[in-house]
Amino acid sequence: MLDRRVEPRMLCADLVDIQWKDPNGRSRRGVANLEDISLSGACLQVDRPVPLGTALHISYPNGELTGKVKYCVFREIGYFLGIEFSDGCRWSQRSFRPQHLLDPRRLVTRSVNRIKAENETPPPSIH
Repeated sequence: MLDRRVEPRMLCADLVDIQWKDPNGRSRRGVANLEDISLSGACLQVDRPVPLGTALHISYPNGELTGKVKYCVFREIGYFLGIEFSDGCRWSQRSFRPQHLLDPRRLVTRSVNRIKAENETPPPSIH
């Protein structure tokens, strides 16, 4: 699948409440695992499919994010929903910091710096 994100995605693992209306107009609720998040969207793991284009509300302790389902894919352990946040709705770490938040770019930077340091360290002298 082509990743069209402009902003970096942050990996995370946190439970959030979700709400949407099914094709018949009935309100549905569930709990989702927040897999990753960026300024303009998120990936949620859920136990049932949600139709493309469905408006969805993601609730967290001090607020809510709204968006639409852009993809819904089944992968071994459940359905993964790609959510594009609504216009004017952007995620901020100041308003919601998911548990286990990790910026993969920092891992790459740390690894590169460690490799550089290892290559710059002279081998131990043998007496």
